[in-house]
Amino acid sequence: MTERVTLITGASAGIGTELARVFAANGHRLALTARRADRLDALASEIAAKGGKRPIVIACDLEEPGAGEKIAATLAAADVELDHLVNNAGFGVFGDAIECDRTQQLGIIDVNIRALTDLSLRFADQLVKNKGGILNVGSVAGFLPGPGMAVYYASKAYVISFTEALRGELGARGVRVTVLCPGPVATEFQGRAGFAPGIDSAVLDVSAADVALAAYRGLMANKRAVLPGLGIKIVPFLLRFFPRGFILAAVGRFQRRRR
Repeated sequence: MTERVTLITGASAGIGTELARVFAANGHRLALTARRADRLDALASEIAAKGGKRPIVIACDLEEPGAGEKIAATLAAADVELDHLVNNAGFGVFGDAIECDRTQQLGIIDVNIRALTDLSLRFADQLVKNKGGILNVGSVAGFLPGPGMAVYYASKAYVISFTEALRGELGARGVRVTVLCPGPVATEFQGRAGFAPGIDSAVLDVSAADVALAAYRGLMANKRAVLPGLGIKIVPFLLRFFPRGFILAAVGRFQRRRR
């Protein structure tokens, strides 16, 4: 019988690392992918030392067009199939879109949108066969317009919409599909994006480990969306009461304070 694994992208740091720990602690065999092989190897050794089967490590950059093929070929060579897919990899760039590096911003689309879509579609047949699940990592940013991080916010709006649509299509086939929408979490994301954690992170104060645990439980319970922390849960509700123009201006003012 072909062994089943959970593929987690962006597993080398932050929420991705914590998701790997949670899935492993709950008995899942893992396949981990990210750019940094050394970190993946260290995480794989940690999981194995705690009694789990050593994860399959696939070092690759999801910005590269051939990343999906490389992942699929590695899994096929290991004679495994997916029963869960966790599309966690993602990044953003801080600053006005017309002033930020265009190549970097197109890279956001490659990782946050193209790779997530590729892997979701590429492995859908296996997930249906194995009655598994997809966890896509969005963001509360996906509910908002994002001056100051325009491409990132837009990419997360895509993730929310795409995940909900997949849920509608795959749910009847026995596949759980959940979107995780955390608020600001103190990880390496902020450093790569070009800003330091601010008062929003301090006020909302949900750790990467707590986010990962909530995400796992939400996926297993077949929730449509997981918004970790009370402060984040009320954001989509409150947005209904304000005009879009007001929200746009408010986000713009908030982002300018980061500079």
